[in-house]
Amino acid sequence: MSEKYTKSDVILIGAGIMSATLGSLLKELVPDWNIRVFERLDSAGEESSNVWNNAGTGHAALCELNYTPEKPDGSIDIKKALKVNEQFRVSKQFWAHLVNSNRIRNPREFIMPLPHMSLVRGKQNVEFLRKRFETMSANPLFKEMEFSDDPEQLKTWMPLVMKDRPANEAIAATKIDTGTDVNFGALTRKMFDDLESKDIEVYYKHNVEDITRSSDGAWEVKVLDMANDKIEYHTANFVFIGGGGGSFHLLQKTGIPESKRIGGFPVSGQFMVCNNPEVIEKHHAKVYGKADVGAPPMSVPHLDTRFIDGRKSLLFGPFAGFSPKFLKTGSLTDLVTSVKPDNLLTMLGAGVKNASLTKYLIEQVVQSKEQRIEALRQFIPDAKSEDWDLVVAGQRVQVIKDTEAGGKGTLQFGTEVVSSSDGSIAALLGASPGASTAVSVMLEVMERCFPQHMKAWEPKIKEMIPSYGILLSENPKLLEEVNTTTDRALDLAEDEKIANSN
Repeated sequence: MSEKYTKSDVILIGAGIMSATLGSLLKELVPDWNIRVFERLDSAGEESSNVWNNAGTGHAALCELNYTPEKPDGSIDIKKALKVNEQFRVSKQFWAHLVNSNRIRNPREFIMPLPHMSLVRGKQNVEFLRKRFETMSANPLFKEMEFSDDPEQLKTWMPLVMKDRPANEAIAATKIDTGTDVNFGALTRKMFDDLESKDIEVYYKHNVEDITRSSDGAWEVKVLDMANDKIEYHTANFVFIGGGGGSFHLLQKTGIPESKRIGGFPVSGQFMVCNNPEVIEKHHAKVYGKADVGAPPMSVPHLDTRFIDGRKSLLFGPFAGFSPKFLKTGSLTDLVTSVKPDNLLTMLGAGVKNASLTKYLIEQVVQSKEQRIEALRQFIPDAKSEDWDLVVAGQRVQVIKDTEAGGKGTLQFGTEVVSSSDGSIAALLGASPGASTAVSVMLEVMERCFPQHMKAWEPKIKEMIPSYGILLSENPKLLEEVNTTTDRALDLAEDEKIANSN
């Protein structure tokens, strides 16, 4: 084995959507910085960002009912929905900038216009959805949302879902036509192709094995060149750990105080994929339902039109599963080796609190195909088993930490940035809404880790993202302008949609 030492300004670990986004932002703001990327697989966007491993909803809180809980007084809390929607609009603005500046091309290869719908059954749920609609549609971000509990209207929205339903069934849906389907794997690869054309060095089949602080304050990264079985050492003043579930172990290796008392709980997913073209053509939307009682938020059932490699597909799920791996391509020892003396009590606390979740996951794992088809029939009453195949989706690792509200070992459902006090290293942990909010999350990383540069960078950031630092929900005029410019750049404009549907 030989050793090689190289110095960079920035090291990005993992070639997924997060590193692609941070690298693309920094390349615009400080083009002379030397940036290196290390990825253990042989191409970009193949783990959590991969089209089959990521729901691709373009999470904009248009249809996800778990983002809008009902409060004890019966009112609907839309705070999370507002935040997620604002964040997705920030992502769209940056993608539009990349298209307009010819850094990426052919946006239809990664984003497609697609209605987003929420579907509920039962009188109580219908009333919940009606209240949710009234609350959300009063906000400028969601003003285009429609509501209906008329079965005839619903048949025009989602004929496949409404076919053969009982005439007296209480059912309702909301629809918003400005939703999208996003192939984050394709977007990630486009962004990395651009970065590599701008002399950012991306090393595939390179596995980061250790991260330590050197005496001069820089971070030393030990990397295995898997193709040549060589160990390399790279140093940088700033390191970003964006390796999906693999970020947990690497964060622990840094030894920073902020990495202590944090655990990870892995959850795998499976989807039913339709193999019948006639069925696929009868549905054109993402339709989200309500999660079963006791089910984790990432298990909200949804029937999704997807556009994968230029073909229209139809997926239903997810069905939760359990694997101790932290990555789909990870190791069966990942969970056990993530337990350290500093997070043992946190992990034990989570185990006690989440017995019902564990039971739910076990029940999901042992389900037969026919049981999964029965769940699908809640959405497609006449679904036939032979029309659907089961595929394993991505692996997600939920953050476990001690919180004031939840106490020791509280499971977190969301995306979380962990950074050192001096801003020299940061890691991204967690799951949904993840990829959809990548630009906002990476701006947060920059604000935490490069506070000394943000004032100088702000004019350029606002040029790329006109709503930076502004809430579009409180600025309807800017919202209208942003909608027009991003939809035009990303080929999502209404007149183009109509033209493409004819």
